[in-house]
Amino acid sequence: MITAFVFIQTQSNKIPEAAEKISALPGISEVYSVTGEWDLIAIARVQQHEDLADVVADHLSKVEGVVETTTHIAFRAYSRHDLEAAFSIGLE
Repeated sequence: MITAFVFIQTQSNKIPEAAEKISALPGISEVYSVTGEWDLIAIARVQQHEDLADVVADHLSKVEGVVETTTHIAFRAYSRHDLEAAFSIGLE
Protein backbone atom coordinates (compact mmCIF):
# COMPACT_ATOMS: atom_id res chain seq x y z
CA MET A 1 0.00 0.00 0.00
CA ILE A 2 1.34 3.42 -0.98
CA THR A 3 0.33 6.37 1.18
CA ALA A 4 0.74 9.93 -0.04
CA PHE A 5 -0.09 13.33 1.37
CA VAL A 6 -1.39 15.76 -1.23
CA PHE A 7 -1.13 19.43 -0.30
CA ILE A 8 -3.76 21.42 -2.20
CA GLN A 9 -4.30 25.12 -2.90
CA THR A 10 -7.78 26.06 -4.03
CA GLN A 11 -9.63 29.17 -4.99
CA SER A 12 -10.59 30.64 -1.62
CA ASN A 13 -14.30 30.61 -2.39
CA LYS A 14 -14.20 26.91 -3.43
CA ILE A 15 -12.56 25.22 -0.43
CA PRO A 16 -15.61 23.34 0.93
CA GLU A 17 -16.85 22.27 -2.50
CA ALA A 18 -13.38 21.13 -3.60
CA ALA A 19 -12.89 19.21 -0.33
CA GLU A 20 -16.20 17.36 -0.81
CA LYS A 21 -15.39 16.41 -4.41
CA ILE A 22 -11.85 15.32 -3.54
CA SER A 23 -13.04 13.20 -0.60
CA ALA A 24 -15.33 11.30 -2.98
CA LEU A 25 -12.49 10.30 -5.33
CA PRO A 26 -11.42 6.65 -5.35
CA GLY A 27 -8.04 6.36 -3.62
CA ILE A 28 -8.60 9.34 -1.32
CA SER A 29 -9.18 8.24 2.26
CA GLU A 30 -9.32 11.61 4.04
CA VAL A 31 -9.31 15.33 3.34
CA TYR A 32 -8.48 18.00 5.93
CA SER A 33 -8.86 21.75 5.77
CA VAL A 34 -5.74 23.30 7.27
CA THR A 35 -4.14 26.62 8.12
CA GLY A 36 -1.04 27.97 6.45
CA GLU A 37 0.15 28.00 2.87
CA TRP A 38 -2.16 25.16 1.77
CA ASP A 39 -5.94 25.01 1.99
CA LEU A 40 -6.44 21.25 2.07
CA ILE A 41 -4.42 18.11 2.70
CA ALA A 42 -5.69 14.85 1.22
CA ILE A 43 -4.45 11.40 2.16
CA ALA A 44 -4.25 9.03 -0.77
CA ARG A 45 -3.87 5.28 -0.31
CA VAL A 46 -3.30 3.22 -3.45
CA GLN A 47 -1.78 -0.09 -4.48
CA GLN A 48 0.75 1.13 -7.07
CA HIS A 49 2.53 4.34 -8.06
CA GLU A 50 0.62 4.37 -11.33
CA ASP A 51 -2.61 4.46 -9.31
CA LEU A 52 -1.33 7.52 -7.48
CA ALA A 53 -0.71 9.25 -10.80
CA ASP A 54 -4.28 8.48 -11.81
CA VAL A 55 -5.72 9.82 -8.56
CA VAL A 56 -3.69 13.04 -8.42
CA ALA A 57 -2.97 13.97 -12.03
CA ASP A 58 -6.06 12.62 -13.72
CA HIS A 59 -8.72 13.33 -11.09
CA LEU A 60 -7.79 15.45 -8.08
CA SER A 61 -5.95 18.17 -9.99
CA LYS A 62 -8.97 18.55 -12.29
CA VAL A 63 -11.48 19.21 -9.50
CA GLU A 64 -13.05 22.63 -9.94
CA GLY A 65 -11.33 25.18 -7.72
CA VAL A 66 -8.01 23.30 -7.38
CA VAL A 67 -5.17 25.65 -8.27
CA GLU A 68 -2.02 23.76 -7.26
CA THR A 69 -0.96 20.48 -5.67
CA THR A 70 2.20 19.06 -4.17
CA THR A 71 2.42 15.36 -3.37
CA HIS A 72 4.58 13.75 -0.68
CA ILE A 73 4.91 9.95 -0.72
CA ALA A 74 5.31 8.33 2.69
CA PHE A 75 8.22 5.94 3.22
CA ARG A 76 7.31 4.57 6.63
CA ALA A 77 4.54 5.08 9.19
CA TYR A 78 5.28 5.57 12.86
CA SER A 79 2.44 5.16 15.30
CA ARG A 80 2.61 5.76 19.02
CA HIS A 81 2.66 1.99 19.48
CA ASP A 82 5.67 1.66 17.13
CA LEU A 83 7.58 4.42 18.91
CA GLU A 84 6.92 2.94 22.34
CA ALA A 85 8.23 -0.44 21.14
CA ALA A 86 11.32 1.15 19.57
CA PHE A 87 12.29 2.95 22.79
CA SER A 88 11.20 0.29 25.24
CA ILE A 89 13.88 -1.13 27.53
CA GLY A 90 11.69 -4.02 28.61
CA LEU A 91 10.48 -2.65 31.92
CA GLU A 92 6.84 -3.00 32.82
